Amino acid sequence: MNILFDNVNFSSDSGPNSFARKLAHQFKDEEHSIAVNGENTPIDVQLSFISNREKRASMALRLDGIYFNSEQNWRLMNEPIKRSYEVADAVIFQSEFNKTLIEKYFGVHKNSHVIHNGTNLDWISKIEPISPTVLDEFAGVWSCASSWRPHKRLEENIRFFLEHAPSDFCLVIAGDNLNIQVDDHRIFYAGKLDWVSLIGLYKRSETFLHLAWLDHCPNVVVDARASGCKIICSSTGGTKEIAGKGAVIIEENPWNWDPIKLYHPPSMDFSKTSENKIDTNTSIAKTSKMYLGVLREIV
Repeated sequence: MNILFDNVNFSSDSGPNSFARKLAHQFKDEEHSIAVNGENTPIDVQLSFISNREKRASMALRLDGIYFNSEQNWRLMNEPIKRSYEVADAVIFQSEFNKTLIEKYFGVHKNSHVIHNGTNLDWISKIEPISPTVLDEFAGVWSCASSWRPHKRLEENIRFFLEHAPSDFCLVIAGDNLNIQVDDHRIFYAGKLDWVSLIGLYKRSETFLHLAWLDHCPNVVVDARASGCKIICSSTGGTKEIAGKGAVIIEENPWNWDPIKLYHPPSMDFSKTSENKIDTNTSIAKTSKMYLGVLREIV
């Protein structure tokens, strides 16, 4: 098939675009052709991300989530997504959490599928762990990574590490937009890293922290788990769906799905934990197979 990747910027490192890049590479490996907006090549089907810029063929809409921050004009911000949802021939939600959320706000779609994000296990297998000598002073490494908006809860990640990690372990924090920096000899700030460097960090880490509130299906968790990390995450949102069997879940109060002040997340009670029972595959090859099944169905 010749597949149009609509509303995608392959040079961007944002979550949707970085996933699109992995998926496009997998499609090419399976001998499908990829087109982008602005090319006039014939296409068989299109895969639109978040909202469609154009509609040249039967369209599957891949959704990350929708807006529900009550401090934003969430209705207006959701309008282009909702219009795309209504004209899509199929909708792909990246988690069960997303499906429930979006169906509450937009209604049930006639042809919907849940397909969790995957990553390229072959690429990951060829990347070496990072080896800065400063980390050799510690018995082990924990890590976390994000673009640190308030609901990603960097402060809670740091607090959990300081309260629960072994005293001879360190924490490496990757990502930009830091809203807090704690001066502690066991905490290192790596800044924004490229994907290969992130994988190298994960492969050096025993544990990956992701205590974000109401997150959807974070690629950093998929990548960290595929790199061998044990995941610690919140019970809210869709993160637990891809955290892997045996991940540590910090239990929080359920959300009632109404618009909420997303950038004012609650503090966490770390004493309330459970062991994750959900087991999902992290391979982009399996993810690709499921996406292609949806695309073939609507051609």
